[in-house]
This record gives sequence, C-alpha cells and structure tokens, in this order.
Amino acid sequence: MPEVKLSNISKHYDTVIAVDSVNLTVRNGEYVTLLGPSGCGKTTTLRIIAGLTQPTEGEVIIDGKDVTFAPAGNRDIGFVFQHFEIFPFWDVWDNVGYGPKLRGLDEIEIEKRVWEALDTTKLADKVENFPDELNTPELQRVGVARALATGAKLMLFDEALGALDPKVKAIFQHELRKIVKKNKLTAIHVTHDQLEAMAIADRIIVMRKGRIVQIGEPTELYYAPNDIFVANFLGESNFIEGVVSNVTETGSEIRLRDGSILRTDEKAIKRGRRVVISIRHELLKIHSIERLGALNFIPGKIIGYRFLGDRHSYEVKLDAGETIGVKEFAHAPPSFNIEDIVTVRMDTSLAVVFRYPSDGLAPHLSLE
Repeated sequence: MPEVKLSNISKHYDTVIAVDSVNLTVRNGEYVTLLGPSGCGKTTTLRIIAGLTQPTEGEVIIDGKDVTFAPAGNRDIGFVFQHFEIFPFWDVWDNVGYGPKLRGLDEIEIEKRVWEALDTTKLADKVENFPDELNTPELQRVGVARALATGAKLMLFDEALGALDPKVKAIFQHELRKIVKKNKLTAIHVTHDQLEAMAIADRIIVMRKGRIVQIGEPTELYYAPNDIFVANFLGESNFIEGVVSNVTETGSEIRLRDGSILRTDEKAIKRGRRVVISIRHELLKIHSIERLGALNFIPGKIIGYRFLGDRHSYEVKLDAGETIGVKEFAHAPPSFNIEDIVTVRMDTSLAVVFRYPSDGLAPHLSLE
C-alpha cells in the first residue's frame, strides 16, 4: 500500500496557474477525495500523480521514490477515467486482461488476475460480452476491473462515477470503497460531488483556485469548516451577518441588523467585531410569530417552499435582511404557507462564526 507525497507541486500554463504550491500526504491504505468546483486544479493534481502531466515545480514521491519525471507506465498505478476508455472491439475478458499483458506477465498469471478482478467487480458472467452489450454501470465496472488486474496498489479515479445516475451512483460508490479496502489499496478520487466525497472518503481534500483550502474527515469538514468557502461548498449553509455585542465565559452574543440576538458557543472573538454566522439549513426550525423576541428566535416571512419527499424546504426572508433556507423532516404536511410571518429558531450549538472578510462576503461564497 504506497504512500503518496506531493511537495510544493505547481503547474503553470502560460499565465494560468492550475495548481499552486500543493503539499499533501496520502497515507498507506487511505481513500481520499480531491473535491472542489470545476477548474480548481483537482484533475491536474491527479494527472501529475499519474505521470500524465509534468509539474512546473515540486516533487512527487510514491512509496518513498521520487517519480516526479518518471513515465506513467513506470509508476505502478491503476487509473479509472470518467469515460471508461474501454476498447470497443474487445470483449470484457480482453479489456480487463490488457494491463497484465502490457506488463509482460505469463498467461497463467494473467488469467489469475483477470478472474480475480472480474469476481471482485461482479463481472464474471460478462466475460464474452462486448462494450455495446453492457450498460453504463457495467462499463464502469470493466474500467475498475481493468485497473485492478494490473496489480497496482495505488488507484486513481478521475470523476469515475460521473456518468452514473444518482441511484446507481449511491450503490456503486459504496461498492468501490469496499473493493479498495478489501484489496488494501491506496486510492485518490477526484469528484465535484460533495455527497459522493462524504460517502466514500476517509479524508477529503477541498481545493479552490489551485490551492488546498482544508483537509479533514467528512464530519470535520461538515461541522467545523475553517473557511467560508468550505462551509458554503460542503452541504447547504446560511450566512448571517452581525456584530458581537457581548462575550461571556460560555460564549458570545451576536446582534443582527434588526436587533435580534443570537447566542453562540464561540468565545474566541472580541466585542464589537463584525462577524458572519454559518448555520446549516437542517439546524433551523420554523415557529409561529408567538416566539418573537425570544433568544435565538429570528423574525421573518416565508417567501418560498418546496417538497423534497423526506423534507420540507422553506425559503425565509429575515427581518435582518438575509434570505435563508430551512429544511425540516416531512413527518406531516407543511405547517406553514408562503407569506406567513414566522420566527426561525436557530440551533447555534453547531453554528460556525467567522470574522467578516475584509474584501466582503461575496467573493468567499463564489463557487469558482
């Protein structure tokens, strides 16, 4: 199970910096995802690890060896692409056996590896099928089987589940993780799908504009983001502006623009400081106007509603000025209607308080 280290990796294309001074260690046997919006540098980083793109600066160390400028074929890596790259005129057996043959293995070893890969990916009954006889999930399994058959201990997945519909993806992502863990592989998985990243990864590396913004386990990034961009990109959050009006031993009170007060557990802020409170949609609950004036109850008006099956999703215009989202479990028909005047209770125990950015909030909420 190889360890992968990137040291000060950068990639420049004329005036464009695709990857900017990335430092990263992927541990032996770890499954990590590179997550971020399109153009953030995650695929370029993966291609640099694979040897398909050479860095402008920095070093790539795999299993203790400097492979920065080593050919892709000498890195002992299995690579699975989004678009499969399956040979159309070969059946499943020949497609999966291509890697071992390319490595010059004997027929007995090739047959052993192919059968093991096909059994692992549940394709043993498809060995004589050609690509045009397979559905999309089966084609993706062929891509994974072909990578496994090479015997590589480092697997790279580039948007490998991007062509699957949501229900199939939800099943296959768990199967893919089981395959990686059962075979004791190290895996690096590029995706822009936050739910996919959280479901599949031991750790998530969030990237933006060529840089790593935060690294952590899924729960850590979701509940303790260290950056407004991360809080916005991962999950659904509201961002409410205010000023710290009081600081106590147990937390802080934050006054919103309409005079409402939110009490939070955050202590490391000064009185009078302008802040932004990040709070998840599911941490809010709508109440009648009778709770007006109570601590952590903020007045507003419902301006939008959607039924999501398991959730009621409301859009509320706060008197403080912001428009926020509220998601509540749909145990019964919705209790409120558009135009209702309400108060929103905010569970601030899991809220995150950020200093208000000197360049304004909008640039940090941008998904570019």
